[in-house]
Amino acid sequence: MYGKPRQKNEQTSRIKPHVTKNDTVVVLSGKDRGKQGKVLRVDPARGKAIVERVNFTKKHTRANPQKNQKGGILERESPIELSKLQVICPSCNQPTRTGSHRTAEGATRFCRKCEAELGK
Repeated sequence: MYGKPRQKNEQTSRIKPHVTKNDTVVVLSGKDRGKQGKVLRVDPARGKAIVERVNFTKKHTRANPQKNQKGGILERESPIELSKLQVICPSCNQPTRTGSHRTAEGATRFCRKCEAELGK
């Protein structure tokens, strides 16, 4: 009511991410630069992904005896920007950019270095 009017979903343009679930990726920048891991989850709306053993943060939890949970400090993976990730080609084992071929069944990704198919 007062103050700035809120805009609903300013960034509604969703770009299809170059990374998909179960891809092996390498981190290009940040505190985990150079680490490799498997993509566990991708959130295209936010432009983030959760990668196995990358970008750990500490979460403080309270004990809950009803659910049989202990309290303490947990370490878990937190989302990382998609722009910081690069796909590792399974055939040439190098970080590479991805391209896409349009076919009758749909678009398929390929490695820009060795032209091998990466799947959907």
